[in-house]
Amino acid sequence: MSDTELVPTGPAFVRREFLPAQPPPVRMTGAFGWMRENLFSSAFNIVLTILIALLLAWVVPEIVRFLFIDAVWTGADREACHEAVQGHAIGACWPFVWERLPYFIYGSYPIPERWRVDLFFALLALGVVWMLWLSAPRRDLGMIYSFAVLPVVSFILLHGFEAIGLPVVDTVLWGGVLVTIVVASVGIVVSLPFGIALALGRRSQMPAVRLFSVIFIEFVRGVPLVTVLFMASVMLPLFVPPNFEPDKLLRALIGIALFASAYMAEVVRAGLQAIPKGQFEGAMAVGLNYPQRMRLIILPQALRVTIPNIVNNYVALFKDTTLVFIVGIFDLLRTIEVARIDPKWATPVTSTTGYAVAAIFYLVFCYGMSRYARAVEARLATGDKR
Repeated sequence: MSDTELVPTGPAFVRREFLPAQPPPVRMTGAFGWMRENLFSSAFNIVLTILIALLLAWVVPEIVRFLFIDAVWTGADREACHEAVQGHAIGACWPFVWERLPYFIYGSYPIPERWRVDLFFALLALGVVWMLWLSAPRRDLGMIYSFAVLPVVSFILLHGFEAIGLPVVDTVLWGGVLVTIVVASVGIVVSLPFGIALALGRRSQMPAVRLFSVIFIEFVRGVPLVTVLFMASVMLPLFVPPNFEPDKLLRALIGIALFASAYMAEVVRAGLQAIPKGQFEGAMAVGLNYPQRMRLIILPQALRVTIPNIVNNYVALFKDTTLVFIVGIFDLLRTIEVARIDPKWATPVTSTTGYAVAAIFYLVFCYGMSRYARAVEARLATGDKR
């Protein structure tokens, strides 16, 4: 037998070349795959998906018909939006919104001075974008601008400063979106640092600090926001001299800030309790003192864990700003309430149209906050299952 015949040639059935990569199954990718995984993955999900689809099929067409198809887009008075006059079904009365839109935005703010409100909105938007855009240049300056420069400039713009030629506008004339944005911004900005301080105070080893924090948190969380607003409106003037008595808007701002801080304190405390004990011990082992441990090691991790709860508090606070009308402050919802009883626009659909405008406004802002929080969670990988 020759040497050539003794060389092993290998099994004839083994393939020597790799097959080209095949595309994934159509049922597992794309829109079909997403629906199969998220909507029809089990019998319960199938039933739930069908029920929700039926509900949307019942609700969405009616909303679209009211807001767009049967809506009235032009008109001068109630006759344009009255079914008895027009002779057919009437949806949203948008001429009412177009006429009252300045009142919804500015309230009774003097018309010649409304440019100051517009400038305030622009400066606030600049600060928000500068802080939330993670790739923005010089975000350190953005922090100084947002938390030091913007509050002072906003107060001068909105309230007025005679020395530089800006007439003083009493807060009684503020209203609409302006009040809603001011109240929500103050509550959001103040609640987080105060909540962190209260959460740390509740975990403090000093009895006096811990007792004060516990009493404050439990007392504020134990009463409704309406009660806090009434207490701030009625009792706060009793603790200051008559010449320094704060106006109604400032009282409401203080009440909402304290209320939001108490809830934020519990959110932050939950994040602190979620941090393993080894993180505290490791920070102490490398020689960090208490402020350094909290600032560099503990709080960054605790806040990452509680991002969903923090944003949930912010969304709830933004919606709770509507309660300030109880103490006589004209927020967006209150201006709509006042505008809808105008005899010029007295129709069966006027109130529904006004409330639809308020719903769209709050939905846009709250959904925007939620989406940004989701993006931050994904970036920090805090949305993974633990």
